[in-house]
Amino acid sequence: MSDATPNPYRRGGRWMLAAAWLLILGGLYWYFSAWTSAQNNPNTAAVLDAQQGELTLLRNRAGHYVADGEINGRRVSFLLDTGATEVALPVAIARELGLKRGAAVTVQTANGAGAGFETRLNRVRVGPIEMRDVTAIVGDGIADDTVLLGMSFLKRVEFTQRGDRLILRPLASR
Repeated sequence: MSDATPNPYRRGGRWMLAAAWLLILGGLYWYFSAWTSAQNNPNTAAVLDAQQGELTLLRNRAGHYVADGEINGRRVSFLLDTGATEVALPVAIARELGLKRGAAVTVQTANGAGAGFETRLNRVRVGPIEMRDVTAIVGDGIADDTVLLGMSFLKRVEFTQRGDRLILRPLASR
């Protein structure tokens, strides 16, 4: 005796299998995107906000010090750059912050020369370190999602590198 009647549950089983695979692939995507993000920026706001006094940053896998922080209360991602004279912002972030345009300047970036303008930042904070009235440059050639934390901020801190860690300590008030 052969069973020629189709299984009424077979179609539902295929949908369940497809849904299971989608959940597995979605979970893997979420895990690896979080892992990649942590590799690019190991200094997230949650990690930095827990620190007090001095600030310890971990180097990312590319060898750079990247850290979450704030400019005038807006969250940004900083790339510490001792070769940058000023804090350097992309135009899009400057627009969001409503920064006042100062003198026009020519900005030298890795992509070449570009137009920009001088401005002042009321407050710049990275973890427990906060500086007020920081000079900055806004430029067209700066990547849209990263702010270069230049010497107009870094000259106010003492920094020491030990292995893959950079320790920043605020200097005594001037």
